[in-house]
Amino acid sequence: MAEPTNTPVPGSTPRATSPAPPVPLFSHPGSPFSSTKLTTASLRPRVLHIGDPIKYNPDTYDRFSTLFDVVRPSTEERQRPEFIEALKEKRWGDFHAIFRPFWGTGGEMGNWDAELIDLLPESVKVFASAGAGFDWADTKLLGARGIIYCNSGLAASEAVADFSIAMIISTFRQLPWCISAATSNVEADFQTCHRDVTAQAHNLRGQVLGLVGFGNIGQQIAARAHYGFGMKIHYYDVFPKPASITQPLKATAHDSLESLLGNADCVVLCTPAGDGALINEDSLKLFRRGSRFVNIARGSLVDEDALGKALEDGQISTAALDVHANEPTVHGGLLEFARKGRVMLTCHNAGGTVETHEGFEELSMRNIMAVLSGTDAITPVNLHHITR
Repeated sequence: MAEPTNTPVPGSTPRATSPAPPVPLFSHPGSPFSSTKLTTASLRPRVLHIGDPIKYNPDTYDRFSTLFDVVRPSTEERQRPEFIEALKEKRWGDFHAIFRPFWGTGGEMGNWDAELIDLLPESVKVFASAGAGFDWADTKLLGARGIIYCNSGLAASEAVADFSIAMIISTFRQLPWCISAATSNVEADFQTCHRDVTAQAHNLRGQVLGLVGFGNIGQQIAARAHYGFGMKIHYYDVFPKPASITQPLKATAHDSLESLLGNADCVVLCTPAGDGALINEDSLKLFRRGSRFVNIARGSLVDEDALGKALEDGQISTAALDVHANEPTVHGGLLEFARKGRVMLTCHNAGGTVETHEGFEELSMRNIMAVLSGTDAITPVNLHHITR
């Protein structure tokens, strides 16, 4: 997906629940940086900090900077050609972790592909970044190098779930139409909407909410929708969830995406990006006619041309999209439907709150402290790719 240069976001339980690493940090017998393995010339592991300075968690950073030798490249050094040159000449030495605490900065070098990863020193053990998405980093190749990649989706889940509920409501209550009619300042628009929207708006209670992906974010959306609005929860996930998760939500599992799409009144995409578009011309035919669609996952998961056609012929009645295939450019056909009040479009905002940024920063530091202490990472995403 073509994301903005510095946007590997959005959007999973609040940062405050993240456990602190044990103290003293390097006393763990598995730590490659225990006192018996470090020379007196280099008592502290080095962390490459890419992006803006810390803003929200000074106490944690005080500890972090005491434990590690933190090196932060300049903005100029983070531009891809200069960044590559710096890695080749080992300008920052043999660093042990990469730290990117904000999704808005630190991505100036572009995608972390083989060109960058192959230049990393053998000493690197962990790459901890803000944001939930990681389609801009080759986590499989990082794993092959023995580098654990940690995202910060855990810190964004509450914000994303809240935003998702707003988008779900918008598809059932025709909010884009209501808003555009009221703000047009045309009396006829107001009166027409007031009269006609009633025939197309529906309560949420009893409606089937189909969640594609039932991880932390999907579960938080489900809890809000079920307990707050009385919606029926259905889901599809490649990893079926235990009864301890599904029973309180009365959630129905589907063994295929096709089955879920055919049973849902509103489908919400909340799964990581994969290969190709999950919602395409073929899968859109499987939706209930006149059902609704919400995407708060990744724009690359949706064939936007096909979605436009499905809206045009009424296969999909309304939609809400926070993410787009070619950000920051929004699909022209979908813009037309937004102007007509059938689609809500936002600017990749679902995870964007102050609290989320606080959590990104905190969780990224704690992941590095955990891994370099020899204990388990808090939010690893590529352990299945670790080969050495």
